[in-house]
Amino acid sequence: MTKTSSPRQKIQRRPVHGVLLLDKPLGLSSNQALQRAKWLLRADKAGHTGTLDPLATGVLPLCFGAATKFSQLQLDADKTYEAILLLGQKTTTADAEGDVIETRPVPELTPKLLAAVTQRFTGPLAQVPPMYSALKKDGKALYEYARQGIDVEREARHITIFSLDMVQVSDDRAPAALKITVSCSKGTYIRTLGEDIGEALGCGAHLGALRRIETGGFVASQCITLAALEAMSEAQRDACLLAPQSLVAGFPTVTLDADNAGRFLSGLRRRGQWGADAPLVQVYGSVPAAFLGSAHIVADELIPQRLLSPIEIQDILQAQAAQHAAQLMPVSTAEPSAPADGGSLQH
Repeated sequence: MTKTSSPRQKIQRRPVHGVLLLDKPLGLSSNQALQRAKWLLRADKAGHTGTLDPLATGVLPLCFGAATKFSQLQLDADKTYEAILLLGQKTTTADAEGDVIETRPVPELTPKLLAAVTQRFTGPLAQVPPMYSALKKDGKALYEYARQGIDVEREARHITIFSLDMVQVSDDRAPAALKITVSCSKGTYIRTLGEDIGEALGCGAHLGALRRIETGGFVASQCITLAALEAMSEAQRDACLLAPQSLVAGFPTVTLDADNAGRFLSGLRRRGQWGADAPLVQVYGSVPAAFLGSAHIVADELIPQRLLSPIEIQDILQAQAAQHAAQLMPVSTAEPSAPADGGSLQH
């Protein structure tokens, strides 16, 4: 008799709206990390805000539901990275996963030399994207061409390095190493920067580690790991979500009365004294107090940009009410259970 396996239980998806600040683990692609978090939250719609290589760790904002409408702001945001630069060797991929293709002696890393190289790579730069990247050419990722041994011509991109700090450190994998901290504009490839720094030093280099520590105002200390998320209840996971409007925090705020709010949500421009012209404002309704979306202001006109649907607004208000009710529930007088390893969770 043939044994039949039981059917796999299907997960019941649900509307989830918010931003999860994930500390992406080493070895997972950004999409793999997103899919894991989406499964844990049972979310029906999700997206990430910029790719981190499997080699990289750190800040990866994940957007769910209504928050996906504002993810472009994070894609365009400035970012900060920490990296370990292994000197004396170039690899096929410009990182530790590639094969060594060149070895050269490392010069004495004097403060004068490091200061000169730092100055050279600070400010506006033209950077050629690496072959081992997800950038597409004719609908195909560059890394797919690279794996076939095909080199594709790439146009240089204009980027800005706002600040660059280099400190010599010890690393068993190389005769010399630098820890670099880079604050940069979107589209900057840190592997390429590391390789270019190695060439400027005359010895070649590749990345030994890469961590994103900040993006668009979100920092690593705010993030939660997948392991911690897996250990939580669903209610605890929901409590980790930031509101969708966290993606537009810092922009001016406009609050509308019920009549204007309804018309605004239908896509109509609203004329009034909204303040100075602004490329982006966050818009709220007054009754009920709810985030409605984003807009821009031109000549006293409030012009809708990205709007939440009435269903999304209702979902968010209901979730907020449920969380508030849960916080007001009396604490059980039963004997407390032992805390999880590590005590309270930091994220």
